[in-house]
Amino acid sequence: MTITSQARSFDKAAASYAANRPSYPPALLDALEELANRPLNGARVADIGAGTGLATALLHDRGAQVIAVEPGAGMASQFCLRLPEVPLVLGDGNNLPLASESVDVLTYAQAWHWTDRRKSVPEALRVLRPGGALALWWNDSDSTVAWIADQDARLRRLFDADDSEPDPLARFRGLPPELGFTTRQVSWARSVPLDTHIANLASYSDFLVLGEKATKAFLDAERDLLTGIFPNGTVEERYVVSLAVARC
Repeated sequence: MTITSQARSFDKAAASYAANRPSYPPALLDALEELANRPLNGARVADIGAGTGLATALLHDRGAQVIAVEPGAGMASQFCLRLPEVPLVLGDGNNLPLASESVDVLTYAQAWHWTDRRKSVPEALRVLRPGGALALWWNDSDSTVAWIADQDARLRRLFDADDSEPDPLARFRGLPPELGFTTRQVSWARSVPLDTHIANLASYSDFLVLGEKATKAFLDAERDLLTGIFPNGTVEERYVVSLAVARC
């Protein structure tokens, strides 16, 4: 399984992704504007790995002139249903289908880790205008919450991942040091039906490549556990968004 094939696995679950994935809090865009030292209103923004348009919609609502770049046809289809007024081109961060020095802000929401840094860094620098900003962010479950920490531990065991204590700054490790990123973390929460929470888990790329039988077994057990924690059927999800911005 390559990074590219795992990234493209989202196409087969694009409708579920669009319906169940969490968006981002307004405070994230406030922080982006602060660290980029410019308002989004009127800015020329390219949202790379735009998926179904969760981040693109927020940027558009802030008044940004957004163009989206997405490699997957299934995700792009959902994007067009959600944001028919926003231009979208097929492509990825390793070979941006954008003119040089054409954008003020380049955003990667949940997408930078799918790129090859040897290609995506020079591509980002190529398309940004002088004084532009590269913004990367990731939305992760808040592992300081007990039930989330327990769920994360079960997920790590399922996928044979490192069982060490979660690193709250993990998303900032390995950022290209030459770009001089400034970082910020934003906490937020949403309340969703248990079915939505389970469907959100099922849209993770690890589950999409795991196989139907193993995925169903884990998620059925997870539903039983969470029913005991949230007997009213509403799950209180908590997240931390890790934002990194480099002014180029």
